[in-house]
Amino acid sequence: MKQLSILALLLLANSAFANPFPTGNAKEGEALFNKYNCNSCHAAMLGGDGNAMFTRANRKVSTPAQLVSQITQCSGNVGAKLSAQEEQHLAAYLNKHYKLK
Repeated sequence: MKQLSILALLLLANSAFANPFPTGNAKEGEALFNKYNCNSCHAAMLGGDGNAMFTRANRKVSTPAQLVSQITQCSGNVGAKLSAQEEQHLAAYLNKHYKLK
């Protein structure tokens, strides 16, 4: 019984560090980020380095669900019609900056 309890705790601890976008491919997400020139919009909003969008103190995104929601909103702003899978790819790429769990 003790071994089973230890195993359960290890599985729970491991899930805390799980990839929140397991079906996403970060390389494909990066290609989408570049294709739609996302960073230029971020730079225009922030008046400089577009990557500051990900690390600013007052960022809107703090959960995986919020990131996907923001991707949906931003893709609409640039007229991109992303599939659910493409959103997962983009989220996997962006999560390299956000480091969400």
